[in-house]
Amino acid sequence: MARLGRFDYGRVAAGGYDETRAASASVLEPLRECLSAAPGRRLADVGGGTGNYAAALRDADGFDPLVIDVSEEMLQRAGAKGLDTCVADAEALPFADGSFDAVTMISMLHHVPDWRAALAEARRILKPGGRLAHKGFLRDHAPVWWPLGYFPSSREWFEATHPSLDETLAELPGARAIPIRFADLEDASMAALARHPELVLQAGRERRTAFFIRLERDAPDELRRGLERLESDLAAGGQPQLDTEVVATRDRLGDAVVVCWAKPG
Repeated sequence: MARLGRFDYGRVAAGGYDETRAASASVLEPLRECLSAAPGRRLADVGGGTGNYAAALRDADGFDPLVIDVSEEMLQRAGAKGLDTCVADAEALPFADGSFDAVTMISMLHHVPDWRAALAEARRILKPGGRLAHKGFLRDHAPVWWPLGYFPSSREWFEATHPSLDETLAELPGARAIPIRFADLEDASMAALARHPELVLQAGRERRTAFFIRLERDAPDELRRGLERLESDLAAGGQPQLDTEVVATRDRLGDAVVVCWAKPG
């Protein structure tokens, strides 16, 4: 069964996360496009971790960010970058209605037990006319996440924790999805690594992403077998990232999306 509890990012923060998850220009471009019409510069980066994207938006566009996360270890690293931080739950944010001009939720919604509650809180704390940018994978991206085929138990987790595009748009009426196409590896998330299967293999061996750390915790034998199979396939010349369904889905939806929403009023 899929485990829907929170993922412990304390271990990840101490294991080099910040060095491999810098702000990617491939993500920043659609984020900045989405946030450009925000009525002011006060930004809540919900689930913002070590603050790399908050710092980039501060430096590029003059946003005044507050990085919000449940992991104190992650926020310590954000604070070292001169960012204001707040330990809080995305499902119950300790702010008044209409407190922020913009909200970002970057690669975090699938870690929240109740993603609808987190989106409701993001909507609530926005001022009228405020902008919400949610970056992540959708359930529709499953073919792009070709590693699911090597680690079958992860598919249940993926489907349980990643909303579809239609479900997301139902919570954010009038939103639009901006495809992300990774042209760099500054943010070495699985979305970017999936274009480079040899790097997926390396990340799996080193347990460098939450995806592989979760598998090590929940299904270590499956993790070992899946990595061995992937290594064998690559040695034989396999290119899972070029599978017809993978390419067709990526052409339609990108490697990931930024869902951009404006609060009415």
